[in-house]
Amino acid sequence: MSVEDADPPAAKTSRAGRDLPAAIGVGVGLGAVILVSLLTVRHAFIGVVAIAIAVATWELAGALKRGADIDVARWPVLAGGQAMVWLSWPFGRDGVLAAFVVTILACLLWRLRGGVAGYLRDVTATVFTAAYVPLFASFAAMLVLPADGTYRVLCFLILVVSSDTGGYIAGVLFGKHPMAPTISPKKSWEGFSGSLVAGVVAGGLTVTLMLGGQWWQGVLFGAALVATATLGDLVESVIKRDLGIKDMGTLLPGHGGLMDRMDSLLPSAVVSWLLLRLFIPA
Repeated sequence: MSVEDADPPAAKTSRAGRDLPAAIGVGVGLGAVILVSLLTVRHAFIGVVAIAIAVATWELAGALKRGADIDVARWPVLAGGQAMVWLSWPFGRDGVLAAFVVTILACLLWRLRGGVAGYLRDVTATVFTAAYVPLFASFAAMLVLPADGTYRVLCFLILVVSSDTGGYIAGVLFGKHPMAPTISPKKSWEGFSGSLVAGVVAGGLTVTLMLGGQWWQGVLFGAALVATATLGDLVESVIKRDLGIKDMGTLLPGHGGLMDRMDSLLPSAVVSWLLLRLFIPA
């Protein structure tokens, strides 16, 4: 076989199954966008969240359609998701809750056009989509609202990234005991231990140095976010296995879709807002 006939070399993947150079490049790019928004005009971060949830909502709705022929009321969820995020700025959690309730009512009405068949299935998936993506993400937007909001968001993001990175490194180097073999075979208890160590250390440092909190608050914050980040990752793995798909989308090389990167962030945003509000009132 001539050189011209040879197949092109496949992209190098890590032991965890990622195209590592592409994954790192995309991660750095996304991080840069977030940092610029936070360090210039911090409320611009709300716009970043708004764009992210629009893309993620579209991806999740598309995955449900491809994998299970479920029709999510995309347009009401997209519009309602924007309302949730932007109403969080002047009205806080009251604005988010009001927008969420109105979104659900609009989705119930929207789906009536499709008739009786599959109504309950589609409406249930629509409510799940509205809650899991824009509602959860709105808590990330609310993190930036206080005067020290930039540091609150940074604590949240650093913790999730530390958990993911610590788990990835420990899992690749030492992973032998699967954590949930039927859900995510590559996720190991050794990886979870690495996430926990990295998360607790990062939590102790960020909460004390950035927010002036107590070290034990940082430790609890770190442990809680490791738990929610891991839960978010497992939940999305279950969804993808149930639907029979590999990724939610193809937007991000080395990662899949944007929703594939937000899996650990979404539940962690809720817990971050709750705990930081409790530990360090604005």
